[in-house]
Amino acid sequence: MSFLKSYNNFFQKYFPNPFTIAIALSFISFLLAFFFTQSGELRLAYVADLADYWYAGLFKASLLEFTMHMMLILVLGHILALSKPIKALIANLLQYCTSTKSALVFVSLFSLFLSLFNWGFGLVFSAIFVKEIGAKFQRENKKINYPILAAAAYAGMMVWHGGLSGSASLSVASTTHSFVEQIGVISVQETLFSSMNIFTSLLLVLALPLFLVFIASRLGTEAVPSISTNAKMENLEESTSPIETFESKTFLGRILGFAFLGYFILLAYRKLNVGSSFLEILNLQSINLLLLGLSLLFHGSFKSFLLAVEEAIGDVSGILIQFPLYFGIMGLIQSSGMALLIADGFSQISNSYTLPIYTFLSAALLNIFIPSGGGQWQVQAPIIIESAKASAVALPKLIMAMSYGDQLTNMLQPFWALPLLSICQLKAKDILPYCLFIFALGAGIFLLSLVIF
Repeated sequence: MSFLKSYNNFFQKYFPNPFTIAIALSFISFLLAFFFTQSGELRLAYVADLADYWYAGLFKASLLEFTMHMMLILVLGHILALSKPIKALIANLLQYCTSTKSALVFVSLFSLFLSLFNWGFGLVFSAIFVKEIGAKFQRENKKINYPILAAAAYAGMMVWHGGLSGSASLSVASTTHSFVEQIGVISVQETLFSSMNIFTSLLLVLALPLFLVFIASRLGTEAVPSISTNAKMENLEESTSPIETFESKTFLGRILGFAFLGYFILLAYRKLNVGSSFLEILNLQSINLLLLGLSLLFHGSFKSFLLAVEEAIGDVSGILIQFPLYFGIMGLIQSSGMALLIADGFSQISNSYTLPIYTFLSAALLNIFIPSGGGQWQVQAPIIIESAKASAVALPKLIMAMSYGDQLTNMLQPFWALPLLSICQLKAKDILPYCLFIFALGAGIFLLSLVIF
């Protein structure tokens, strides 16, 4: 008990905010590249080269497009969560959340199942759920361990890459992926729906809620939450002009929402008609179209939709400013050869038995510097492909090993927690102590799966 309290107090005093972490990682990656990848040229000239690599990644057009899609997924997911149908669903679940333990079970299951479908859904919906639980306990003047609930909501990032939005697995299942000439097309039946991944995902879903309940029972750090409410959505019925009255009509959003959903169905039909799988339909563009259609449909009026936009948009501001910094890091460690050095270093000391484990460990390390599953696959793929060819290990297993490593250190890297922290009105240092416990459990489960399969 005393250890856990001391451990929590340490994080409260000394853990920096995510922006500081991003800046620190930028300097660390620069130093690592400078000392470990420098060729025969002059040191000063190489510093300029490294700066060029960083700058090339910082504002790369394709990566900025990716940033916009990520932000839209989070914003539109939040907007959807603020609609009356989703609020009604959450209100029904609240009646079962009567203590820290019961709330932990519902939040963690909610987060894990939604994240297996789509990481953006899981992250934002779970954050809204946690905030509503906190508001309920605040109204009732009851104590609860609010930060551990937010950590449970973030736990969905431990399963996402093994779910239906897993970047690496969906990428290699496409006929147009970057490495199709070397490895061809790898079906999701061999990756996402393999016996190993099903076992791993089910074990996480079963073990994480029980583990968090156990941790919460040992901490006893409960208090009445202090949550400020946003009044924007409460002014929905106020109309001061004829045009506002018109924009408050629910038929407008529903017509437009049905139109967007109809076009989504048309896109899906076209893809299925040419032999694509259902999972290929769910790319970044189509998911945002689906979310936009559902948001308009569920809110009904333009006024309700736009008030939800105002409430949701601020929660992704941290991602907007930090994503380019991580793109700079990715450009630096990729162009300098640092990423290949790390991946190849683990590969060189591997044999057929240890290769999946070392692939997992190298992915976990790289994810701290490149918190993007798709970006990490592009960096690690050449080494993973060559390692699979040179060993008896199946490439799909190595792809999932990389995915597990990417998932694991999300619990150490608070970048993707930024929207959740904003919604829940917490700081990274509030949830990271609990995330480290989740990290330890996840590491054991992932290693167990890689050993026995």
